[in-house]
Amino acid sequence: MRFELLTEDTGTRARRGRLHLAHGVVETPIFMPVGTQATVKSMTPEQLLNLEVEILLCNSYHLMLRPGSETVSRLGGLHRFMGWDRPILTDSGGYQVFSLSALREINDDGVRFQSHLDGSSHFLSPEGAVDIQIALGSDIMMALDDCLAYPASHVEAEKSMTRSMVWANRCQAHFKNRQPAGQSLFGIVQGGTYSDLRTISANQLVDMDFPGYAIGGLAVGEPKPSMYEMIERVEPHLPRDKPRYLMGVGTPADLVEAVALGVDMFDCVMPTRHARNGWLFTKNGHIVIKHARYKDDPDPIDSTCGCVVCRTYSRAYLRHLFVANEILSSVLNTIHNLFFYIDTVRKMRQFIELHRFDELLTDTRRTPVQ
Repeated sequence: MRFELLTEDTGTRARRGRLHLAHGVVETPIFMPVGTQATVKSMTPEQLLNLEVEILLCNSYHLMLRPGSETVSRLGGLHRFMGWDRPILTDSGGYQVFSLSALREINDDGVRFQSHLDGSSHFLSPEGAVDIQIALGSDIMMALDDCLAYPASHVEAEKSMTRSMVWANRCQAHFKNRQPAGQSLFGIVQGGTYSDLRTISANQLVDMDFPGYAIGGLAVGEPKPSMYEMIERVEPHLPRDKPRYLMGVGTPADLVEAVALGVDMFDCVMPTRHARNGWLFTKNGHIVIKHARYKDDPDPIDSTCGCVVCRTYSRAYLRHLFVANEILSSVLNTIHNLFFYIDTVRKMRQFIELHRFDELLTDTRRTPVQ
């Protein structure tokens, strides 16, 4: 992996960059749609290509349980398995173990958990998380971290952060021992909402010299100002010449705020999950398409949007599909929401190149809450 820092905005910390990966080039800032189980729900790879999606995120936890990382490996790796020839980032599974497992037992060796599918018992170690992601063949893999619930005391956050740093070191050592071709391993900054712990975590990871750094453990229930504060405190401690990835965030406004603080990469289920629930993003905030007010509405979702859905279909038709529980509802809503997110990062790149990102930031803050 190689990261080019192309330019930096003069009025904010926003950066314009380019990631060179084994399966292609990714322009940053970038949003990664979430393909949880080797698919972005309701989307074909061809539709994603038409949306100009450059990189996907897939979940190691889900693929480990079904169909199994060994199965994916035997079938040629994740790219061939899902028919996607552009870059893929996989997470380690740590967050899914934290959020989905009804029963889990964590210690310094790793985490034992029950599958949310059938209750079967599994053990995930730092080394095992790396092995799973090597088998999947992703371009970027993540170190296993200890995900912390919010709120947490300083003592709890420090214990979790310390464990995550030990695991990061073990992940890196195992990764270097195996030397997988065409893959890179990112470290994850932890520490809850405590800036001193976040600083310690960032500095320890930088000493380990990862090719990229994620900020994890945010967007888990903490107030938005706390999330932004943690990003602002961490960013100066991360290398200028390496990518920064904010995990699991967020609304379009969150993306703009985080880019202004120096973040390069994002993923979130929000555009796809909201689409299936009929929540559609527009330049003036969101609309909920099931509402009766759209029954006879001939207008598109957003008159300024260039996506094929807004060029072709009315709100009335999209409401009809949603109320009738037609599969096409999820397809069209997802196309629109993903286009909105991808168009948002495209605009951010343009404003950074013009050194006018503060104008976009100001305009975004005037938009009704998404």
